[in-house]
Amino acid sequence: MPMIDVYAAKGLIKDRKALAQELAQAIMRWEKVPVIPFFTDNTAAFVHELDAESFSSAGGSTDHVRVAVTTNAGALNREQQLGLVKEISELVASAAGDPSLAERTWVALTEAVPGGWGIGGHSYTNEELVQHVRELLAKA
Repeated sequence: MPMIDVYAAKGLIKDRKALAQELAQAIMRWEKVPVIPFFTDNTAAFVHELDAESFSSAGGSTDHVRVAVTTNAGALNREQQLGLVKEISELVASAAGDPSLAERTWVALTEAVPGGWGIGGHSYTNEELVQHVRELLAKA
């Protein structure tokens, strides 16, 4: 399941829960997964607030936001990667009330290794996840 971590200076994001939900919904749309509880209950974003003194660019700037996205291998093709990164940057900037922040939002897309997804105490491979979702959809 996709996991998103946002790291921003304290007070920058006014409604952290709303941003987290918007980001989780965005990745579901870009991955084109079915809107079923398995995905809506297990796709999440976390907004972490940091003291401005706890991070810096090489030039000394503390006006950036870092977003780390972990998804399963092959879930996003190049078009989806580009679209997701653009949307994430825009959502973060909007949540901060600063359109220019989109230019200072760093997004790192990472693919989990096979077996790198743990849900309910079980480590899933990509194939196991796909099979599990097919079984859930067949029951619906």
